Amino acid sequence: MKLIRFGEAGQEKPGVLDENGKYLDCSSFGEDWNETFFTNEGLERLLVWLHANQKNLPEIPAGSRIGSPIARPSKILCIGLNYRKHAAEAGMAVPEVPIVFMKATSSLSGPYDPVFIPKNSVKTDWEVELAVVIGKRAKYVSKEEAMDYVAGYCLHNDVSERDFQLNHGGQWVKGKSADHFAPLGPVLATKDEIPDPHNLRLWLKLNGEMLQDSNTSDLIFDIPTIVSHLSQYMTLLPGDVISTGTPAGVGMGLNPPTYLKDGDVMELGIDGLGSSKQVAVNDPEA
Repeated sequence: MKLIRFGEAGQEKPGVLDENGKYLDCSSFGEDWNETFFTNEGLERLLVWLHANQKNLPEIPAGSRIGSPIARPSKILCIGLNYRKHAAEAGMAVPEVPIVFMKATSSLSGPYDPVFIPKNSVKTDWEVELAVVIGKRAKYVSKEEAMDYVAGYCLHNDVSERDFQLNHGGQWVKGKSADHFAPLGPVLATKDEIPDPHNLRLWLKLNGEMLQDSNTSDLIFDIPTIVSHLSQYMTLLPGDVISTGTPAGVGMGLNPPTYLKDGDVMELGIDGLGSSKQVAVNDPEA
């Protein structure tokens, strides 16, 4: 299955993307794609319900906004420097253990929403990433069992303000958490849709120029390692998002470094997870 959510921000309704590429309204299912849904075996129940009802579901209205495919999760966790070539372009050693940081859940946005360049920003950057969505409560999980806790996968742009991240003191979260810094989707693809998440092309274009073009086979720490590692330090809850890192080609690593400016257009995608598009705009509240 490929889950979507549509409608105005804060008022999204649940839906699915069917095998014919149609967006179908699942409002009559009566649940949003959120922590409660995943906790109560929602994916299994939804599959049964779709078999009985899919032929009668309406298509979503033309021009509808597509939101994040999951409602705001309890956590957005990220892994830093998790591609070998990205670590090299950053001039940093390959990590011996996963580098973990968080994004504020308030940074979550839809896959076609604008990215807001924050007030006083000078180094807002892009990062195409494979995101993993947790399907059930995970605590002290072994690497061998870790994939049993994965619900599916999403496309994520881990937008980052490098000056905030590296020069403002404290932790990276400062540079990761501005509004609209976590465009997610368009779909949440369940595990059966993605047979091998460790062999997926991921790419990003800026104003039509391909800047990131890599494969998840270059990951330093694979998904079972990441899920198991995180679960030793915190309880992962259903619907939590884990972003697995970005490959080489970010603005910070270019020569000269290049950062987003008002009007820039990012297009990005991952095999099997669709593509998204965001226009960078100066934060209207700045």
